[in-house]
Amino acid sequence: MQALQIYAGPRALERLRGHGLQPRDIRVVAGAAGGPKGLILSHLDRQIFGSFLAGASHTVHLVGASIGAWRMATGALPDPVQGFENLASGYINERYELEPGRKLPSAEQVSRRFSQQLHEFFDGQVERLLAHPRYRLHIVTSRGRHVLGREGRWRTPLGYLGAMLSNAASRKALSAWLERVVFSTPGEALPIRLDDLRHRKVELRADNFQPALLASCSIPFVLKAVHDIPGGPPGAYWDGGITDYHLHWNYSSLVDAAQAQAEECGGLVLYPHFQQSLVPGWLDKAWRSRHRATAYLDNVIVLAPRASWVQGLPNAKLPDRKDFAAYGADHAGRVRDWTRALAESERLGDEWADWLARGAPADAVKAL
Repeated sequence: MQALQIYAGPRALERLRGHGLQPRDIRVVAGAAGGPKGLILSHLDRQIFGSFLAGASHTVHLVGASIGAWRMATGALPDPVQGFENLASGYINERYELEPGRKLPSAEQVSRRFSQQLHEFFDGQVERLLAHPRYRLHIVTSRGRHVLGREGRWRTPLGYLGAMLSNAASRKALSAWLERVVFSTPGEALPIRLDDLRHRKVELRADNFQPALLASCSIPFVLKAVHDIPGGPPGAYWDGGITDYHLHWNYSSLVDAAQAQAEECGGLVLYPHFQQSLVPGWLDKAWRSRHRATAYLDNVIVLAPRASWVQGLPNAKLPDRKDFAAYGADHAGRVRDWTRALAESERLGDEWADWLARGAPADAVKAL
């Protein structure tokens, strides 16, 4: 493999060595926050949902924050391959006409346009998505507490300053300012312990699907918060990546070894990601000691692009949110380079499919 690198936690690696990888082994698919970086996973997503998991008959939990939530929701559509193609095309070609005197669009403008995009993208498909016979969708949001309970000119920056300082002392202290709220489709409950942070679980319904997904993608100061989502506790909701940037959850609580053996499944988590490490929260990006793999990830398989392959992309990096400012008015230039990066990423999907066709050999997998 020249583009794709596969990593696995110790329990996942043991499973691969003894049994290879079958669709029934996968109980969870996870999608990280990361904005345009998620574009690079489009062809992997098409392979995973359009082929690998398409014939499975068991329940699979799809968990995501921000762009990862949109990707997981797309995976639960009746035609996920077309859905991922539409998602990538729409994201790449999105543009905002700047208001006079502004270098970037206002938060109100971005929220208004993004809400419209979600409505157009999922129009007429929400009920079927929520009632999917095999997939359970879990959308992660970050709900403000106390001073962050409402968005405001002084409340929001003050609250996030407090959250940043508290998180620097301890990730658990983040719960004083924000709580994880997971909106989940009816059916089998999410079989993962979430007690690392203050959290709540809310049923995902037709009337709160779009507000929850919009909130999960609402980066503070870039988009407006979504207030008072139906069915959930009142307050301001922001990007799920604030509390759970890369969803470094306790996946090892998913299934114990005895249960996995009884069910003849691996109890594994499949994680198509744009890098090897799973950073717990957005505010943890500066704390590299928190980026290391933990026992939480023992049953996780991460699919990520190789650093050497990324060097061959435009600007020698993945597309990211800073590109909107870097390219400025050169909309055509950004579209050209993001389109090229998307085309190059087809190799990720092809190499994943080839690895599966060869029996998922463990010797091609590195320890996570």
